[in-house]
Amino acid sequence: MKTAITYPGLGTEDRPMGPAPLSAAILSEPMLFISGQVAIDPYNGQIVGDDIATQTRQVLANIEALLKQAEMSFDNLVRVTIYLTDLSQFAAMNEVYAELLSAPYPARATVGIKLNHPDLLVEMEATAMRNA
Repeated sequence: MKTAITYPGLGTEDRPMGPAPLSAAILSEPMLFISGQVAIDPYNGQIVGDDIATQTRQVLANIEALLKQAEMSFDNLVRVTIYLTDLSQFAAMNEVYAELLSAPYPARATVGIKLNHPDLLVEMEATAMRNA
């Protein structure tokens, strides 16, 4: 059985990140699958920050909010895929990532892409697993 997980205070019918037919996250015990998160505040729909560090913090805050709704934390993350619009910003993104997450870090891949809004610099999708 799968359960839609959304940001605290929002219903599954709310589409803070646009009209795409997707869920912010899906819980299929013991796994949580988090859709790609960008630097958009899910409550007001605005892009947060114009630099990679600020946007990375917002992306991880969005992921953390979804994890908490599923009664998990960053410690439950097992895989993260990071999409950067400018790979020269890898070190700055990585610095924030390492500041907010701790070892053992999730398995990870980072790729360069073009996002659907020119002001978005980073997107992350994640998979978490409830501890046995």
